[in-house]
Amino acid sequence: MAKNAYVLRSLQKFGRDLRSVRVRRRLPGSVVAERAGISRNTLIGIENGSGGVSLANVVAALYALGLLDRFDDLADQRNDAVGLLLDEDRLPRRAHKTKEVPHA
Repeated sequence: MAKNAYVLRSLQKFGRDLRSVRVRRRLPGSVVAERAGISRNTLIGIENGSGGVSLANVVAALYALGLLDRFDDLADQRNDAVGLLLDEDRLPRRAHKTKEVPHA
C-alpha cells in the first residue's frame, strides 16, 4: 500500500467521491458491485480509499457508475501540458532544407 501522504489522501478523496456518486444516484453498493463484477467488500475497499484494490476493479466500478469516459481521458497525451511543452522544446528552431538524392 502507498505510504505517500498525498497518494493516501487522493485515494481517500476518490473513494469518498465515488461513494457520493453512488449514494446520490440511490444505488445500493450491492447493485454497483454486481454491475462491476466485483464483490461488495471490494467496492467498500474502493470507497474507503484502500490502496490494495486493483486498478481493474476501480475501473470496473467506474464503468458500473457510468464514469469510465473520465478515466479514459485521465492520462491522455492531449491533456499532458508538461509533456506537450517538452515536445515543443525538442522541435528544431528552424526548418532545414533537405538534401536532394540523385535518381539512379
